[in-house]
Amino acid sequence: MPNRLVSATSQYLRQHAENPVDWWPWGPAAFAEAARRNVPVMVSIGYSSCHWCHVMARESFADPAIGALVNEHFVAIKVDREEHPDVDQVFMRATQALTGQGGWPMTIFCTPTGEPFFAGTYFPPQPRGGLPSFRQLVEAMAQVWAERRQEAVDTAATIVQQIAELDRPPAAVGEGSLVPHRLLTAVHSQFDPEHGGWGGAPKFPQAPLLDALLVRTDPLGNGRALYTLESMARGGIHDQLGGGFHRYSVDAGWEVPHFEKMLYDNALLLGTYTRGWLRATPDDGTEQRELFERVVRGIVGWLAEEMLLPGGGFAASLDADSLDDSGEHAEGAFYLWSPQQFDEYLGKDSKFAQGVFHVTHGGNLPMGAHAPTDGSGLSTLQLHGNPHPGRLANVIAVLKAIRARRPRPDRDDKVVTAWNGLLVESLTRAAMVFGEPDWLDLAAGAASYLWNRHWDAERRVLTRVTNGPDGVAADYAAAAIGFVQLAGALGDAEWLARAIVLLERAVELFAADDGGLHDAVATDELFERPRRLDDEATPSATSLLVVALRVAGRLADRADLVDLADAALATLFPVLAVSPRFAGWGLAELLSDAEAARGWGPAEVVIVDDSGEAMAELTRAAWRLAPWGSVVVSAPTCSQGFGDLFTGRGQRDGRATAYVCRGMTCQAPTTDWADLRPLLWGLAH
Repeated sequence: MPNRLVSATSQYLRQHAENPVDWWPWGPAAFAEAARRNVPVMVSIGYSSCHWCHVMARESFADPAIGALVNEHFVAIKVDREEHPDVDQVFMRATQALTGQGGWPMTIFCTPTGEPFFAGTYFPPQPRGGLPSFRQLVEAMAQVWAERRQEAVDTAATIVQQIAELDRPPAAVGEGSLVPHRLLTAVHSQFDPEHGGWGGAPKFPQAPLLDALLVRTDPLGNGRALYTLESMARGGIHDQLGGGFHRYSVDAGWEVPHFEKMLYDNALLLGTYTRGWLRATPDDGTEQRELFERVVRGIVGWLAEEMLLPGGGFAASLDADSLDDSGEHAEGAFYLWSPQQFDEYLGKDSKFAQGVFHVTHGGNLPMGAHAPTDGSGLSTLQLHGNPHPGRLANVIAVLKAIRARRPRPDRDDKVVTAWNGLLVESLTRAAMVFGEPDWLDLAAGAASYLWNRHWDAERRVLTRVTNGPDGVAADYAAAAIGFVQLAGALGDAEWLARAIVLLERAVELFAADDGGLHDAVATDELFERPRRLDDEATPSATSLLVVALRVAGRLADRADLVDLADAALATLFPVLAVSPRFAGWGLAELLSDAEAARGWGPAEVVIVDDSGEAMAELTRAAWRLAPWGSVVVSAPTCSQGFGDLFTGRGQRDGRATAYVCRGMTCQAPTTDWADLRPLLWGLAH
């Protein structure tokens, strides 16, 4: 019989609707039930495309005996971390404090008022690797509550106190700690010169950090960012056939990914590869630029083909698992190949393709994984060398058609506001840089979906997902960033006005006393109000709001918004001083400020163009050349809604005319796109 999750908005929760566990969704009703019964709460947190979440569901949550045990002794709450990032963040901190690590599925046992006294991640159906079975864990926690309840309550109080101490305001950071070369030296000290990227396995793309290294003309920083982008583009983390990137690499060399594909990764990487394409100048050779453009077009193609939903929003993720040849769920089955399969499908091109994609008899997966019955291993596809483009395209077309016959990974169709907002920004940027009107249409469609379906004008609240819970700070900020960029590209001030509505509401909801921002509103169910300043998979909410407030302030000619951004940026200084690698967009803003001090920082580029052509030559040149943090807007003479940016400005000699300003200082207008480089970067650049 279905439990309470059968009508949940979350696909992940609905996947557990037939479990014998009597799940409750997150909310006050579940905690009221725990208080009524005087039993502890078991919180299980995961998400739809999580491989180990599915494993634990099959092994334990589907077991009637375990379900009966949980139902007898606990109120069980199932949480989709993508719908409730605030809940996930708070309990992740508790899990890391208790175990030294974290991940999903996350399993937490709490008092009836929500304070955790035990936390962990995955637990197997039978004891192994030093872990108890999940049944043993449930029995032990039930026994603790029955026989040593005060000990559990005291432990929970201690954990809450320790986490509160971590939230104390950090000591002031001296200006010397924020000198750009010191921060960049710290970043470079952790660079992997062999494979690109930072740290060892598992290795994540870290798009915000790459963006920071592309802010300035800096041979070392630019070179390492571009090398990392090329290494990822050639690696198994990149879907060489269908486009887009998997979540992360389980090895240091980008060869074997964790196969889920997330919208937020691809939204960020679309923008980063576009910036990388701009930095990889033709003077350095064409191969890298061609590779980056292929990546950009591949991401957009994948988004349009596989992730676009009716109405214009984009789905959250593709699962890591799908059915393999034997009908079993296996991670990565959709993406893996053997030499025998190449021989069967590619004929005379098989050896060429095996070499290009490094498909070997032994495979490149961890020992024992996905071994076919004939003894040949399976491989991810990696791009080696610079093969003939036409022959490569033919091979990809054949393999993609063959792959389309395989059982597809499940798609989570929820539309997450923050991730779609990031995508609106990167789609707009890519559209203007590469001259693709259809991409701009995709961006406008996603933005319209968010405004029409996620903004509740009556309550003045932005929802996290369609018909779901209220949004968090990152939702307001990311949507605003996308709306601002779209306003500039379309010359439509209505999108700028909408961005400002979101930002002003965000400040009302999330402002902190120190000028910074909380990540979410306070609730009775959470023992702390979340506020994380370092980046995780996406930039922190504070970093997003800094960027959003600054670009909106520049495009709307609103100095008050820029002042709010500056105050929020200052709250990131302690993280930047200690771990600049984990505050990528904050670092980008700091480096941009340093450029501004030299006279070459963000600019307001106003293009007065009465032709109505969104992608005219002068406009596209401005988008290609504008430094980090700049705003570019192209609109007809006397356009309204952009502050005073169009006041007193018109076309010269009947031609589209660009006006470049930085604050109160403006350059002579020009009708020639070639003049924009020295105006925006200076002759030294």
